[in-house]
Amino acid sequence: MPSTLSGVVVKSSDLAYMIYTSGSTGVPKGVMVEHIGMLNHLLAKVNDLQLDIDSVVVQNASQTFDISIWQFLSALLVGGKTVIYDQSVVLSLEAFIDRVSSDGVTILEVVPSYLTAMLEIYEETGIRNYSSLRYLMVTGEALKSTLVSRWFAQYPEIKMVNAYGPTEASDDITHHIMDRVPANGVVPIGKAVQNFNIYILDESLNLCPIGVKGELCVSGIGVGRGYLNDQEKTQRSFITDPYLSSGVRMYRTGDLARYLPDGTLEFFGRKDSQVKVRGHRIELGEIEQKLSELIGVSEAVVLLKQDHRGENYLSGYVTLLSDQASVIDSEQLREGLQSVLPSYMIPDYLSILPEMPITINGKIDR
Repeated sequence: MPSTLSGVVVKSSDLAYMIYTSGSTGVPKGVMVEHIGMLNHLLAKVNDLQLDIDSVVVQNASQTFDISIWQFLSALLVGGKTVIYDQSVVLSLEAFIDRVSSDGVTILEVVPSYLTAMLEIYEETGIRNYSSLRYLMVTGEALKSTLVSRWFAQYPEIKMVNAYGPTEASDDITHHIMDRVPANGVVPIGKAVQNFNIYILDESLNLCPIGVKGELCVSGIGVGRGYLNDQEKTQRSFITDPYLSSGVRMYRTGDLARYLPDGTLEFFGRKDSQVKVRGHRIELGEIEQKLSELIGVSEAVVLLKQDHRGENYLSGYVTLLSDQASVIDSEQLREGLQSVLPSYMIPDYLSILPEMPITINGKIDR
């Protein structure tokens, strides 16, 4: 190490990094994360995923995506190995699958839309390339039970981890580790990782009872410092934990969730995904879930639109499994929804797409 660096002292409260996130608004915000939060997240991965000297973790996320931090560093903390895949590998599913196999990867993380594309290849070819893989992590979007079922149908011996967390709290704040498909069809986001408190609160910041939806709020050492040069948004989203006396920071995620009787959390999407159509309050995520459960459907998105008179209506978009593309039409999908949803929740328009548009981070581009 150069002698010029020998006197550098890094405090746990110093900034470790800043990443811009647009969240649900599309307007970038610079999130400031401290060393204590970053290290807590890295060690949570070490503990929950049993990382050790034999671990091989893939760094496949864009460096503008907060999950790239733990992908880079977590294995190195315990003497394991990080393998870095450039964009050309990530964009070629066949090359990606081959590399995961040849590199002996033990921990892999992808977003649901990317996993869907990967499973298409596995289901078509029957290739089983994952002899070393111990954990598949899924993050970035809501994980549907149909996708979990497809994974375990192919790889029942490889555990799946549903991870959830905002950039504002140093990335993942919950893990839910599965070795089978959830019995009731609900895929929880799990329980809080180490050194976090998670509350489900109503509009007045009162605790919601078990089973009642509210805003997911998180406090603890991983909550970041706030937004760069945006005091108004920082004061609105980063507040003092009202349930602790030590002045701990709490972040209001703007996401809806509820506690289940077993202590895990069920995620429902953004508060602002609750929309009103012709007098009915509707959760878009609920419609998406029912669409994705229909036979032959691979992915589903429902959006709120407005017509030329300014009236709200629902528009649904789906992709189909490759062997169903020629035998299912939008009218069949509509009929399937009519058996599981009230009429006011059925999208006015249903479009079948060859593939979903995705962002640079691999999430569905709504």
